[in-house]
Amino acid sequence: MRILLFLITLLLSLILGSCNSEPTLQKYFVENTENKDFIALDISSNILNLDKAKLTVAQKEALHSFDKINVLAFKLNANNKTQFETERAKVNLILKDTVYQQLMKFGSGKEGASVSYVGSDDHINEFVFFANKKDAGFAVVRVLGKDMNPTNIMNMISVLQESKIDLEQLKPLQELIKK
Repeated sequence: MRILLFLITLLLSLILGSCNSEPTLQKYFVENTENKDFIALDISSNILNLDKAKLTVAQKEALHSFDKINVLAFKLNANNKTQFETERAKVNLILKDTVYQQLMKFGSGKEGASVSYVGSDDHINEFVFFANKKDAGFAVVRVLGKDMNPTNIMNMISVLQESKIDLEQLKPLQELIKK
């Protein structure tokens, strides 16, 4: 009986101890996808409309490392300025976590952009672009993949230049751009 009680206690401790209550971008995206002040968009590699037979080996490798892009944008209006400040502060706090390694930052905390990544220098699983403008809103873009590296990213740029992007999938973002 004691062994059974000990095992149950140990199991409960492991379950409760493994629950991470720390905020993450993934949780933030899930929590705000249905919020009326946000525009959420998932973009797969299918948007590129590529003739894969014409790609180089390096371009194919880069495309293979790319999985999808998640976009979450907050559109600022006269009625949600306080919420804008709160939400922007939440994203800034999440990006200060050591899991997000900042590559570069432009502008100030009130207006600007940053680029961060998750993983090691040669095995990147996620790039995060965060841009905010005090009179328009902000956007968080997660580029998800498997073992991406700087070379793959550069090759992916050349793939994007050759693609015939299906702009119809990007229509929801036009709402944020219009001001």
